[in-house]
Amino acid sequence: MGGETLLEDGPRVLSIYEGFFSGGARALHTSLVRGLEATTGQQHSVVSLTHRSRREATQQMARVDASYRRLRAAGVPVTLLRRTSEQPWRARNLSTLTRLVSVADVVLALKEQPLAALARIGTVGAPVITCLHRSDPEHQGPALEHLVSLVDLGVVTQAVCCAHSTQAAYHAATGIPLAQLPVVPNGVDLHRFRPSARDRAEVRRGLGVDGEAPVVLLSARFDPMKDVPLFLRSAAIFARTRPDAHVVLCGAGMSIANPALTTMLAETLHGWDAADSRVHLLGIREDMPRLYNGADVVALSSAYGEAAPLALLEGMACGAVPVTTDVGDAARIVADSRLVAARDPRAIAEAWTAAFEQREEHAERIQRRRQGLSDERCFDAYAALIAGHAETGPLSVAV
Repeated sequence: MGGETLLEDGPRVLSIYEGFFSGGARALHTSLVRGLEATTGQQHSVVSLTHRSRREATQQMARVDASYRRLRAAGVPVTLLRRTSEQPWRARNLSTLTRLVSVADVVLALKEQPLAALARIGTVGAPVITCLHRSDPEHQGPALEHLVSLVDLGVVTQAVCCAHSTQAAYHAATGIPLAQLPVVPNGVDLHRFRPSARDRAEVRRGLGVDGEAPVVLLSARFDPMKDVPLFLRSAAIFARTRPDAHVVLCGAGMSIANPALTTMLAETLHGWDAADSRVHLLGIREDMPRLYNGADVVALSSAYGEAAPLALLEGMACGAVPVTTDVGDAARIVADSRLVAARDPRAIAEAWTAAFEQREEHAERIQRRRQGLSDERCFDAYAALIAGHAETGPLSVAV
């Protein structure tokens, strides 16, 4: 071949998504698949168990989802099973899933929810790695039982945890050995998420922000675990100290089309006269790097369930100061006790105020450790895990 070196094709890797809908875990896993497809010999593909989802008062179609379109743009094959999560399984859906799994060398299950489908079809040889992205196994219902069962059967060979809190919680809840619960911390694409003076100016101008008025951003879906009421109560108190402040909420269900949210706003912010012009409901957005640049503080008010919150990592990478409740690995991520607030609206508002006033100091500290936020180590760790599992060969367990 004239001295050319031909690279042997790497393992065929199938990722199973419960569905395509807005959320940090899907965004991160999509970046992982794209990254490994582009930089390794691995051959990645994705199957979604649904083509449409209704979550957080929002109908979300897979074909218009940002993660779906990013995968297709990268040339990653994506199969959508034509069903919703409420519909029973049809024979042709199970047949398609069986065929896709049968030609994979390694299967990645995005969270534990897809394991029920694998239990239905039985293993056809590929070792399964489950990717865990929460720290509340008790809230996962029957999905946790499927995880334990398939680990016991040897089908799920490892459950990769995105945070130390995830590892601790799942080990305590299931007894799965720590060796089968390795921690691979989340990271972000530092080329996409980076400071931009132009984006900052444009976003703030679009929001109608005067001068250097503070902007606090909550990027989250409208879900009880995110504790949106606590965030709004904190915003109302913050506005008394900083009447020029703006508050931004984005994510699934964070729009005027969600009556539960608009009712919550009316009940919580009735004393904030300028709330109509200073509270911005942006819904699902695909320009998150721009929005983070427009913010001074990226907030997290979650009550439970978080592991390694992507919003904190992305916001920090864009130069925003993170302020969070002590949930999951959030305190480890922000790495400064001043930025961790008690779950009390006054304490949170005071933490936002202090973070805004000390933003230059925090920004310098975050910049010094910015490279540590990169997703490259996450990708390298998964590449090695996949390669190791592919070498083990097919399994012979019947479920």
